[in-house]
Amino acid sequence: MAKTDRLRALADALAKHNVMHLRDAASVLGVSEMTVRRDIAANPERFTYLGGYIVSAQDVPNTAGYSLEHEKDHFAQAKAQASAHAARLIAQNDTVFIDCGTTLAALARLIPSQLQITAVCYSLNVAEILRRMPNVRMILLGGVYVPSSDSFSGEESLETLRRMGINKAFISAGGVDTARGVTCWNFHEVALKQAAMASAVESHLVVDASKYGIVKAWRFSQMDDFNSIITEKGQTLREPSA
Repeated sequence: MAKTDRLRALADALAKHNVMHLRDAASVLGVSEMTVRRDIAANPERFTYLGGYIVSAQDVPNTAGYSLEHEKDHFAQAKAQASAHAARLIAQNDTVFIDCGTTLAALARLIPSQLQITAVCYSLNVAEILRRMPNVRMILLGGVYVPSSDSFSGEESLETLRRMGINKAFISAGGVDTARGVTCWNFHEVALKQAAMASAVESHLVVDASKYGIVKAWRFSQMDDFNSIITEKGQTLREPSA
C-alpha cells in the first residue's frame, strides 16, 4: 500500500474508532509498526502517537493549557495539605505509585524519612525529588517524553505496571465530577493511571478541592474506583466499585 493510501486508510479508521492501538493500525494497513510510527512522525499535523495509541491530531486538546511551571504555585498550600494527609498512609516496605503533576510532587517530598519504600513514577519532577531520598528505591518508567507534564509514556511502562504488585497508588487528576467522573489534561496519562490502579491493592485520589466540579478532556475513572479521595480537608473513604 502506498504511503498516501496508508495515510488515507488510517484517517478513515480513526474517524470510525477515534483511537487505535499501534499494532491494530499496523494490522489494518498491512505494514510493520515501525512503518506506522514513521508515517505518524512525518505527519504530526494529522496524527499523534501517545502511549501505544494513535489519535487524530485535531482530537487532542491543546496541552499548552497545562504546564507544570504554571501549575506549581496554583493552590500550592491546598496541594501540600492534601499531600500531607496522603503521606500518612505510606507504611514501611510499601511499594507505592506516585502519579505525575504538582500535587504529587508535594507528596514525594513528604515521604517519611524513617520508612524504607519503593516508589514507582513516570514524571521527571517527581523522580528528581525521589532520587535524593536515601530511604526510597525509585523505579522510573520510561518511554516517549511529554514536555507539558514532564512525564513519559510508552507500552513498556504499561507492561511493567501490569506485572507489579503495588500496595498504594496515589493518583492525580485535573477534574473531579460526580456525574462525569475523574478526568485529566493529557491523553497519554489515562492508560498509565488505569494500569497503576488495576495493579494496586489500594488506590487513592489526591486533589485539592478546586478540582471538584471541573471536567478535563480525558476521563480515566469514576470516583467510586478509589478507596479514598484525599483533599486539603482530609481523607474521605469510599467503597471501590467491583
